[in-house]
Amino acid sequence: MMKQLHKQTSVNHRRDEEIPTSQSYSPKMLKHPRSLPRSINYLLKEQRLLFILVGILIGSTFFIFQPTLSRLNPSDPTTHSSLSSSIYHRNQDSSSGSSGFFSKRTFPGRVPAGIGRKSLRIVVTGGAGFVGSHLVDKLISRGDEVIVIDNFFTGRKENLVHLFGNPRFELIRHDVVEPILLEVDQIYHLACPASPVHYKYNPVKTIKTNVMGTLNMLGLAKRVGARFLLTSTSEVYGDPLEHPQKETYWGNVNPIGERSCYDEGKRTAETLAMDYHRGADVEVRIARIFNTYGPRMCLDDGRVVSNFVAQVIRKQPMTVYGDGKQTRSFQYVSDLVDGLVALMEGEHVGPFNLGNPGEFTMLELAEVVKETIDSSATIEFKPNTADDPHKRKPDISKAKELLNWEPRISLREGLPLMVNDFQNRILNGDEGKGL
Repeated sequence: MMKQLHKQTSVNHRRDEEIPTSQSYSPKMLKHPRSLPRSINYLLKEQRLLFILVGILIGSTFFIFQPTLSRLNPSDPTTHSSLSSSIYHRNQDSSSGSSGFFSKRTFPGRVPAGIGRKSLRIVVTGGAGFVGSHLVDKLISRGDEVIVIDNFFTGRKENLVHLFGNPRFELIRHDVVEPILLEVDQIYHLACPASPVHYKYNPVKTIKTNVMGTLNMLGLAKRVGARFLLTSTSEVYGDPLEHPQKETYWGNVNPIGERSCYDEGKRTAETLAMDYHRGADVEVRIARIFNTYGPRMCLDDGRVVSNFVAQVIRKQPMTVYGDGKQTRSFQYVSDLVDGLVALMEGEHVGPFNLGNPGEFTMLELAEVVKETIDSSATIEFKPNTADDPHKRKPDISKAKELLNWEPRISLREGLPLMVNDFQNRILNGDEGKGL
């Protein structure tokens, strides 16, 4: 038995000796690729190649935009001279009516990325009305998204029909006395009947709109962090004992008169706005609007300019209440819209008087209307209405200084534009309402 084991062991030993030392050889080894060069191997490890590509991209971006940015560098004196030259040529062209306006512009052709005004999402309450619709036009034209809220008590869809196909425009039929939830950047709060005929028609509704409507819009501004602009009125001064009226004047208002629903309602709205500003850090702006006229006014809203124009076009006598020596100041609607936007975009709370300081008696206004439409028009005198202010003229020095705003269109320039609109609507039988 021991001999057999010894023999088997010897045989196994010899077999081991006969096996060559290259036992690990395999045909697969012939197919193994050659090792990569050490430099490429280094790049592929630990994502070094990715970092190199990112660096190249950043460097390329800098060299692409650097020439443009250097042309806009305010420290470069050549930039100032080229921009000044461009502005000079532009002003020369516009003043002379030249059609070569665009050919003389020398501004850089490329606008760097990130430079440009951000589009805003804006709510305009009462946006279907007279002033509101003109404001909406301006906001849409500069590229903002606008949501109009209106219950059409005094507003008209016709004032906005030209915007119905615009993707940046939205119209919601809603009464601001009820809350509404929206996500917006700015709120222009214009909703409220503004003419004696309309606000006296339902005085309780008028004061509810001024108080509850303003509360709801201020609450919305607080929730979403929006800037809020309240359109107040020169009526907060009542029958003023100060002339012209400054924003520091507290007014002389009858709290129980026929006009109180509007006058005191707006005074309360101003109070609410300031309380939200002081107590809840809401960004508010307050505008006190003086008499405004222009296209889209209501034909029969009881305001003196629209009354006179509509009556003369219809060959009726102009109605003058009292002796006609009461004074008013009249601003064209585009001037007011510019003032509202300047106030919203500025950094001052207000209140600000927005009006034209040019002062006219009612008889003087009647003469201007006669000159513009029909020199044969007549005047009819009637008893004066209750609490009608005797004088009204804004002091706009605060707006001039802090907003860089003042009206540019005189009554004699703006009135014909309004007359054309009224003539078209009266001849077409459009007697609809307008704010």
